[in-house]
Amino acid sequence: MDLRQYILEKTAAAQATLPVMAALSTDVKNKTLMAMADALDAGCASILQANQKDLAMHPDATAALRRRLALNDANVKSIAQSLRDIAALPDPVGSIESLGKRPLGFELQRMRVPIGVIGAIFESRPNVVVEIAGLILKSGNACVLRGGKEALETNKAIVAVLQGALQSTKVPLVYLQFIDITDHDAVKVLCEDRDHVQLMIPRGGTTLIEAVRAAAKMPVLSHNKGICHVYVDDGADLDMALKILVNAKAQNPSVCNSAETFLIAASVAPRLLPPLIQQLDEKHVEVRGCGQTCKIVPHGTIPAAEEDWSTEYLDLIVSVKVVDSIDQAIAHIAKYSTHHSDAIVTNNAEHAERFVREVDSAAVLVNASTRLVDGGVFGLGAEVGISTDRTYDRGPMGVEALTVRKYVVLGNGQIRE
Repeated sequence: MDLRQYILEKTAAAQATLPVMAALSTDVKNKTLMAMADALDAGCASILQANQKDLAMHPDATAALRRRLALNDANVKSIAQSLRDIAALPDPVGSIESLGKRPLGFELQRMRVPIGVIGAIFESRPNVVVEIAGLILKSGNACVLRGGKEALETNKAIVAVLQGALQSTKVPLVYLQFIDITDHDAVKVLCEDRDHVQLMIPRGGTTLIEAVRAAAKMPVLSHNKGICHVYVDDGADLDMALKILVNAKAQNPSVCNSAETFLIAASVAPRLLPPLIQQLDEKHVEVRGCGQTCKIVPHGTIPAAEEDWSTEYLDLIVSVKVVDSIDQAIAHIAKYSTHHSDAIVTNNAEHAERFVREVDSAAVLVNASTRLVDGGVFGLGAEVGISTDRTYDRGPMGVEALTVRKYVVLGNGQIRE
């Protein structure tokens, strides 16, 4: 089949479900989400078998890629639980915000409604299929998904399980469309189809995101790189700082909310850096330090280059810089941040307030790890992605972020003179 025809048939089929999807009751949506979760639990073996095929087909994959791609029983159970968490959330569709009565006598309201067909292009994380499918369903939208070739068999197995669960529900099977062609031209065709697709969401590396932004004829919600910082302030609780720093880097280094740069106040650096670098070494984290860092801990560090401050490693590597003050820390973040997630560890309430106010990121944390910036952790059930855009929504995007508002006017004969 012609590639363009193949994709347009999928986007048109998704679009045709929109009237039904928008009218689904909350009860139907929630029961369907629970059925999909149960189906994932029941289909775990087939999903893991497909995942092993993907892993075997990419024997030269980096450790970071394998971490993103590999699934196990616990992963599948966690993914299934995300659907149950989404089911437990309030349904934003149809919710009304009253704006009061206007001078002409009519009542003005705003109602939340679905966006429409959402295209999502993502790379190697199979959980993305489930999270997006669940959030799209709860928000009354439809979706067309295109995953990366490295997870093709896993994604196909997951979609088969989810669509199997839909057959016994009132939700249209084709609200969930999956493109199983890994040709890069498929991305371009999908991005150009503004007649059927209202929003594009890329999840992946810089190359993918830039390609989608360049090709898309419809709005795009995304983040660029996740260069996340943790700044340890003067007088910070060093035990707390150690725990946060190690977690922010080593708990899962292959995701966008993993910290890539530590900024350490000069006053605490001599006491903090030796145990920090020892603990990072135990986690097999390579430390690339500024001159002062390497001077304080000459063994276990290598000199950082200028490009390290603007590199998203997504691996067991971190850059460390000693700074003279919070002003220098904020200036460094302003220069190198990608406006994703940045944290401060401090006991100074004034410094915490300054950091929150002056650091322009989608998420700013005080005395907490950047790894917390996640739709599930934030109580959103899951996320379709983390947005750093300023034109719509920022941070983890859950159910409500997949709806828009329309005005409703309730009058009794008013006209404009």
